[in-house]
Amino acid sequence: MVQQDLELFEQLEFKENPLYEQVISDLLEKKYSIIDNFFEEAEVNKLRGSLLNKYEEDNFKKAAIGNRTNEIIAKSIRGDFILWINEADAGEAEKIYFNKINSLVDYLNRTCFMGILTKEFHYALYPEGTFYKRHLDTFQNDGRRKLSMVCYLNNEDWKPENGGELTIYTENGGKEEEINIYPFPGRVVIFESQELEHEVKPVKVPRLSITGWLKTR
Repeated sequence: MVQQDLELFEQLEFKENPLYEQVISDLLEKKYSIIDNFFEEAEVNKLRGSLLNKYEEDNFKKAAIGNRTNEIIAKSIRGDFILWINEADAGEAEKIYFNKINSLVDYLNRTCFMGILTKEFHYALYPEGTFYKRHLDTFQNDGRRKLSMVCYLNNEDWKPENGGELTIYTENGGKEEEINIYPFPGRVVIFESQELEHEVKPVKVPRLSITGWLKTR
């Protein structure tokens, strides 16, 4: 098959995904996107169950500040417990997660030429009273993080008064604006890692999620 025929075949094979197109549009317009019900209730339940089982088995560790080569535990800045999850040895629940994320990544690379080559994700549990102060998801010694992602795994009856909202700081007409995003189950938030500062407000009941980054070379 000649190159021209191959390119034509690939174009015919491509199918536009309205949900992913909305994510792209949001990122271009405001640098963040909120997707409700990205994961279905049954999928959230499986992931939540896996998180809680691993937490009860004492597999989580106290989260730190900085990347894996420069970690400093600081309770005054963040209070969550995390467990890194690896796609290579993912369990049944984690495979559900990675399958959907890989589909999104493939679409972004194909349509936007984003150059996402690797990704890293971890389960996160914020106990009552914990938080994560305002910060940017990039490091002086590692600028590969392109997009930050958070998937919420809380119970279906999660209420705004439980706290734990993600606050993203943006600019609107030269003035800073706070976008408060509540961690409803199945909701996914995607935003530019090197552009938007954000924080997790204090939680009143345990807050569950998967947090991670899509990374370039």
